[in-house]
Amino acid sequence: MSSRQIQRPIGRSGVSASAVGLGTWAIGGWMWGGTDEQASIRAIEASIDAGISLIDTAPAYGLGRSEEIVGKAIKGKRDKVVIATKCGLNWHSGKGNHFFDQDGKPVHRYLGADGIAHEIEQSLSRLGTDYIDLYITHWQDPTTPIADTMAALEKLKASGKIRAIGASNVSAEDLEHYVAAGQIDAIQERYSMIDREIETSLLPITRRNDVATLSYSSLALGLLTGVIDPSREFSGDDQRKGNPRFSAANRQKVANLKQAIAPIAEQHKASMAQIVIAWTLAQPGITFGLCGARTAEQALDNARAGEITLGADELAIIDTAIATHLTSMDA
Repeated sequence: MSSRQIQRPIGRSGVSASAVGLGTWAIGGWMWGGTDEQASIRAIEASIDAGISLIDTAPAYGLGRSEEIVGKAIKGKRDKVVIATKCGLNWHSGKGNHFFDQDGKPVHRYLGADGIAHEIEQSLSRLGTDYIDLYITHWQDPTTPIADTMAALEKLKASGKIRAIGASNVSAEDLEHYVAAGQIDAIQERYSMIDREIETSLLPITRRNDVATLSYSSLALGLLTGVIDPSREFSGDDQRKGNPRFSAANRQKVANLKQAIAPIAEQHKASMAQIVIAWTLAQPGITFGLCGARTAEQALDNARAGEITLGADELAIIDTAIATHLTSMDA
């Protein structure tokens, strides 16, 4: 493992991982215009070789596809990775709240003990492992008390099938319930230069209770890479198609931000994406930054960000540039 990668603890679990993590939603193909399995495996292998230990996946990413691909890529390398996967979105039962349909199958939000017991075995099988490092409730289930969900998760932890407990897509009230019900080690939430709501809602709670935060969409679905030209067209089921976030005007604002922080990027011999990720990891309460990659080149680009430490003066310049260019970003 690269000694240059910043390492951070997952709450009070005793598990640590690289601050930059590989997010594998896109690897599942769903809502990202398909997937290339061999390219995805190479991306995961490149991440591991570059010192990225944290790999985040979920059953819902392609109805098990992402977990299967991750499982193939980590075969023989299990000791080098910290696997985060999720539960609570299932298509094997009609229990809980109907959430959406995928490939003609109804997917429900359900965090009852029986659902979790089924899902953990499915994930372990797809990933080719006998334990999950961080097990996260993917979306919250209003039909099951959080205390009951935590009891089921703590049972899995006691059995050795999981090492740490996390929750995703929570309200402040949800998070307080998790904290009250047992040892929650992490949350996973959307956070980026243009999605900062959790700074006032969730991060005060996590910092007070020693709960790690994994940010997803740290690059805002690729918008903040600065490489998506204003004329780029999105096709098929790509979720960015028709998304107002990706308007030509917004892409121009990102281009202006890129120009403003170019001297910092040049100083670190880094891309804009790397500086954006490094800025994200420097924010109070943000422990890990999850970054998607579908090619080895993208994976290596993301990994480089985990070796960059920005100075206070550089962070101040970036904050000013964000305030100048991104505050009026369209939703």
